Amino acid sequence: MIFRPEHPKPQFQRENWLNLNGVWGFEIDNARSGDARGLQNADAVLSGSIQVPFCPESKLSGVEHKDFMLGVWYQKKVCLSEAQCNQRVVLHFGAVDYECDVFVNGKTVGSHKGGFVSFSFDITSQVVPGENVITVYARDDVRDGRIPRGKQCIDYASRGCYYTRTTGIWQTVWLEFTPKTYIKSVKYDTNAQAGILTVTAELAGRENLSIEAFYEGRAVGFALAENAGGEVVLTLPLSEIHLWELGAGRLYDLQLKFGEDCVSSYFGLRTICMEDGKFIFNGRSVFQRLILDQGFYPEGVYTAPTDADLAKDIRMAMDMGFNGARAHEKIFEERWLYHADKMGYLVWGEYPSWGLDHSRPESIYSILPEWMEEIARDRNHPSIIGWCPFNETWDKKNHPQYDDVIRQIYRVTKAIDPSRPCIDTSGFFHVETDIYDIHDYEQDPEEFKRRYDLLMTENKLYEVFDPPQSHRGRFEFRQTYGGEPVFCSEYGGIRWSAEENDKSKSWGYGNAVRSEEEFKARFKGLTDALLDNDKMFGLCYTQLTDVEQEQNGLYTYDRMPKFDPAWVRSVVARKAAIED
Repeated sequence: MIFRPEHPKPQFQRENWLNLNGVWGFEIDNARSGDARGLQNADAVLSGSIQVPFCPESKLSGVEHKDFMLGVWYQKKVCLSEAQCNQRVVLHFGAVDYECDVFVNGKTVGSHKGGFVSFSFDITSQVVPGENVITVYARDDVRDGRIPRGKQCIDYASRGCYYTRTTGIWQTVWLEFTPKTYIKSVKYDTNAQAGILTVTAELAGRENLSIEAFYEGRAVGFALAENAGGEVVLTLPLSEIHLWELGAGRLYDLQLKFGEDCVSSYFGLRTICMEDGKFIFNGRSVFQRLILDQGFYPEGVYTAPTDADLAKDIRMAMDMGFNGARAHEKIFEERWLYHADKMGYLVWGEYPSWGLDHSRPESIYSILPEWMEEIARDRNHPSIIGWCPFNETWDKKNHPQYDDVIRQIYRVTKAIDPSRPCIDTSGFFHVETDIYDIHDYEQDPEEFKRRYDLLMTENKLYEVFDPPQSHRGRFEFRQTYGGEPVFCSEYGGIRWSAEENDKSKSWGYGNAVRSEEEFKARFKGLTDALLDNDKMFGLCYTQLTDVEQEQNGLYTYDRMPKFDPAWVRSVVARKAAIED
């Protein structure tokens, strides 16, 4: 059985590809001595096996090794035909955490640093007809302050809001076969009011480039560039305008042809901007009803067991009245974004910045390259309506954040993609930002409401340290509210487990509620305070599901609702004060 057989890049898909998921050779190398022992050689024999694309910590990998792994080796034998080898052969990885070297038939083909984004290597000159051996050597150390890790725990066992680690390959691996002349990449910019798609294509070689757009099978736009090469910009006027809306993706299909190369893709038409403190979506003020989604799975850890599981998580949130998510402390895989695109689901694209020592100027080298790769990979997705490179930049060993790192990442983001708002560092400590978001896990609805009513009456924000409770105080000495648009991007986190034996070992924010009725009263009070605030353009509730010991999800870790979704929807989905 091959897990995750679907194409990993629905927005840039060729028909001629080969999924390499399945059983690979595997060996743990904590001494990092495998290269000296020749494990990169084609005739090396690894001591174990693993089910790719699942990390070795997961149950589905067949390894389920929970301790630290500083180095791991993978090996896969692949048979290729002469026809395949006569084309351009590209080896793709969805993600490998954190740094890896890749070999084909014992020869180095490339290295990559960054545990969350896709990358590839042209291996045309290394492959031969018949058997080929692909070897991957991955290295990781979540305790290294130069390595971003997101929510992976630096202790042996998970605790609080830190969970099981991920080492090595955790997304699909595949081969792609292309002509020698091919499309390298495409970038989409849309004008929804005029019904225009602008495509910037990067090309290898020189051929005619044609782009045709379809809506529900009907041809609605076409453009042609003859004898094109290098970077080419084409504009497609569309004969039909169908807006990408909440709950209705209304995607257009694209066919891009460059000589013999053919790529299937899609795009959506929508407009977003921040105006007078409001989130303006397709010309009207829309309230962002977001859920914090950690993207963890009981048996797969970072990797959903099936593609349907990715879509299910989005549907679960929508069933409870949420219209989007913070894809939190993780770069979610492209197929999750594909489902968000199809379902009309708002997404904040984040980076797993936790673990990175942002108090050091040189930390920019550990985030900037991968962050730029993330924006380049995902900017064409209509579901992504904002970027957030950092989250809660607490002091590191009593050293404050290096503000210039935060500032420069924000400015690079805006330079690459000026079409979306960017939050510099979610919650705190803001340096230069389009949006002034706040995190507040106050559990008393009356006190919570009092704090944010000040925004309406006095244009002031009550800013709190949280957690820990003993550190509560003002933030003015570190950041200053300057009238930017505001939303509460983390709140709630109400701990509730119906199972008595889970209560003693669970973790959540504040005091746990003692009954379902108490939960409902607290949840409604906190949520009402934000919906009724005409200076708040959105909220983000913590969180979609329980994750291991963190028991503050609206669903259990195995995706069972703790509360009637219809009741949650009745609280969350009602009209907000700021909405048109």
